[in-house]
Amino acid sequence: MMSTTEKTSSAQAIDMNLIDSLIDPYIEEPNALIALMQDIQNEFSYLPEEALHRMSERLNVPFAHVYGLATFYKAFSLAPKGKHRVCVCTGTTCHVKGAQRILDRLIRELGIEEGQTTVDGDFSIEEMKCIGACSVAPIISVGERKYGRITQVKLIEIVDKYRKGGGNGGDQK
Repeated sequence: MMSTTEKTSSAQAIDMNLIDSLIDPYIEEPNALIALMQDIQNEFSYLPEEALHRMSERLNVPFAHVYGLATFYKAFSLAPKGKHRVCVCTGTTCHVKGAQRILDRLIRELGIEEGQTTVDGDFSIEEMKCIGACSVAPIISVGERKYGRITQVKLIEIVDKYRKGGGNGGDQK
């Protein structure tokens, strides 16, 4: 039997009681794996391997199926994401309007590559093919907030605002 708290490969403690409390509403709905994975990822910012095993065990679903879903959908991550997930749109319109320069500047500013998370766990960088706001290209999103007509100067202002904990005011222009 597993202990109440287990360690992940990144040495972050995973509370298995919390995992179980997230699984409980889905016990009678083993076909609702995606919704459960969304709940778990919302709680931990990624899908801990321990949680996937527990889902498999408690819902009586083969681990290969659970893992397959977790790795098939780009929305899910098996590695911890930063508290602030910065997505840079690199779709055609954003690309033409300088998205690569924005992405390069963000990489330099945070000291990490696309797909990575800062050591302090505050930021992750992700590239997206389209955020769906071409009229205000280039655009980034930080969590659910969208920031359009991004320049390198504006990018640094936004990152600094989140570093200082003031990233709640979204600028959707």
